[in-house]
Amino acid sequence: MASYICFECGRKVSETDVRRRIRCPYCGSKIIVKERVTPTKMKAR
Repeated sequence: MASYICFECGRKVSETDVRRRIRCPYCGSKIIVKERVTPTKMKAR
């Protein structure tokens, strides 16, 4: 499940809220950012 963060207030927004409307349910901001997973580096043998 994807995780989204409001750019303005920094609170996590659920994926279902993002699908229903574009605005943050907490502050009303229109900019919501999808969290990225940090890549894991592995050494080749």
